[in-house]
This record gives sequence, structure tokens and C-alpha cells, in this order.
Amino acid sequence: MMVSLAVSLFLVSPVATLAATPPPEAGPTINLKPGGAFTVLGNLTAGSIVSGSIKLILVVAALLFFFMLVVGGIQWIVSGGDKAGSENARKRITSALVGLAIVFAAWAIVALVKALFDIDILNLIVPSLQPPV
Repeated sequence: MMVSLAVSLFLVSPVATLAATPPPEAGPTINLKPGGAFTVLGNLTAGSIVSGSIKLILVVAALLFFFMLVVGGIQWIVSGGDKAGSENARKRITSALVGLAIVFAAWAIVALVKALFDIDILNLIVPSLQPPV
């Protein structure tokens, strides 16, 4: 009982809490830069996140539509002359080709914007809102 009372008084005493605080003129001492294997995360910007997301979406969409094209081809082969099965496979292949064309058109538009306006969306750099020092 007595030990817990002594420990609790020590923990709530102002001497224990004030002893760890740096003087006000020292400024903040918190280091928010990641270290070790996470040092690369310190270089993340809004532009790099947006451009990385656009690249990821283009790659995932192209892979998805390519996969759907392969599934449609396998479905056509497995249908074995069945009218309904081959019709479903043809629709799937057509949809996959249209989707793949849309993904490549989006990539071409990004390349055209870069060529005409010199704005590289895949390597986006967002200007800082802070005034120059």
C-alpha cells in the first residue's frame, strides 16, 4: 500500500513531469523524418502519390482486360460449337478489346498532353504553396 502511494505521488509530481521538458528556446525536438528502411517515404509528395496511382490504375486495368481476353478465348474453345457459349465468349472478347482500347487511349492522351503542354502526368510535380524564402 505504501509503495503504491509513493510511486503514484512520484508519477504525478510536477518535478517528474517538468524534468523531461526541454527549455522553450530549444525549439521542438520531434524528428518526423522516417529512418532506416522507410527513408524513401520522406520523399513522398502529393504529385508522386497521384502519378503513382495513375500508373497503378493503368497497369491494373490493362492486366484485367488482357485476363478477360484470355478467359473469353478459353470460353470460346471450351464452348465446342454451342451457339450460346460461343456468343457469350464473343461478347466477352469484344468487351475486353474495347476496354483494352480505352486503357491505351487513356495512355495516349497522357502522352499527348505531355507532348503538347509539357505536363507529365505520370511524373507529376505539384508546386509548393509556400512563398520562396
